[in-house]
Amino acid sequence: MKFTATARRLGVFSAAATVILLVAYAVSLAVGLLSLESPQQPIGDPMFTILEVLIIIMMPAMVALMVAVHAWAPMHAKTLSLTSLVFMGLLAGLTCSVHFCILTLSRQHEFTGQSWLPLVFSFEWPSVAYALDILAWDVFFALSMLFAAPAFCGSRLAAWIRVLMIASGVLALAGLSGVVVGDMQLRNIGIVGYVGVVLVVAALLAVLFYRATPLEA
Repeated sequence: MKFTATARRLGVFSAAATVILLVAYAVSLAVGLLSLESPQQPIGDPMFTILEVLIIIMMPAMVALMVAVHAWAPMHAKTLSLTSLVFMGLLAGLTCSVHFCILTLSRQHEFTGQSWLPLVFSFEWPSVAYALDILAWDVFFALSMLFAAPAFCGSRLAAWIRVLMIASGVLALAGLSGVVVGDMQLRNIGIVGYVGVVLVVAALLAVLFYRATPLEA
């Protein structure tokens, strides 16, 4: 295992940034949900815009974190950790594209006057944006966590990270049940995985990388 000082710093800072941004996202999401009169309503502004911006900002930190995970992974797990990094990159590219288009195009006059706008840009099922975001988080994120998990072994801290990564991935996959039965409330199962559980994973990764001793400068 060849974990450099640069990789260690990247891991600590990206993990800390991920934790901070996830906390901000979780708080904003809770405030947005509590403001709704009905669970079926979509979250409105300003909380919706805040959530969109936080997701876009969060993605570079999460990709950098998986780069550090790949650098930290032992040789026997490098193939799996690289696969995890690729899936995290797919997640970042897809979800950033979706949320950037929603923030920009969906608010332009040329789009707002169209009757088909909700079918493309809204987060009310069914819509194109919603389907793509489900693919990003409930599939690509889940696969990223499940492929990264085997890289962590050898200590109690690493074992906890492995278990929680698996739990996060399984919960994210379970969120697909909302698509299967047409009930988006079931997607909240996935949200627990990629907001709640992964927050703990990122915090533990920050501790793991902070304690790690780099082999070279």
